[in-house]
Amino acid sequence: MIDRRALADHLRFYQELGVTGVSRDAIWRERTRAPGAVAAGGPAADTEPAWVGESANAPAAPADSLLVIREDIGDCTRCKLHGLGRQQIVFGVGNPQARLMFVGEAPGADEDVQGEPFVGRAGQLLTKIIQSIGFERSDVYIANVIKCRPPSNRNPEPDEVASCQPFLFRQIETIQPRIIVALGTFATQALLNTVAPISKLRGQVHEFRGGAKLIPTFHPAFLLRSPDRKRDVWEDMKKVRALLAAG
Repeated sequence: MIDRRALADHLRFYQELGVTGVSRDAIWRERTRAPGAVAAGGPAADTEPAWVGESANAPAAPADSLLVIREDIGDCTRCKLHGLGRQQIVFGVGNPQARLMFVGEAPGADEDVQGEPFVGRAGQLLTKIIQSIGFERSDVYIANVIKCRPPSNRNPEPDEVASCQPFLFRQIETIQPRIIVALGTFATQALLNTVAPISKLRGQVHEFRGGAKLIPTFHPAFLLRSPDRKRDVWEDMKKVRALLAAG
């Protein structure tokens, strides 16, 4: 459970530094130079920054952030999963300004213990998949549709998806990834609002809210049971890599 006093102190500290919100400027996503660095031939170091000329009535940056979303979830009791043995909320992990986001189904036993998505055997395979296209886990953002472990890792039920889905959408809207990879049937169906099976949807590029591209693929846990389908996922990930390379 989040310490509200510590959170308030944390936010007050940044307020005293003059921070009023988060930035979605694309420059903060670039890896070629730090956000404040000056490119060759660019403006001199003493050039007046844009914020100096901003009006006092300029709109504030969006208030929503991953920290705010996690605080809003709290020690969630919105659906029955809170009383069915879950140990903790498994919110999400990774780069809050990631260009690439992976969305799975729900935490398993290892994730419920550690409080981080995809840390078990399926998570180890996901890490290899991420690395195969030139990224590390710390470069991307990883989350699940459901934030609590269903008992015995059963499939999420409709009311559980309905309770958690708004928080997932807020995560996506805050991170603003260029590409979303939906891992498995439930993540794909929740994100695309469809009942079509993953076998019919995987590998296709779907338009998603906010201009993101969504590519469904098989869940790593499925690949552990059906390793012959790994080649399909590799084909899907090559599409992801190509889309990211295209800008």
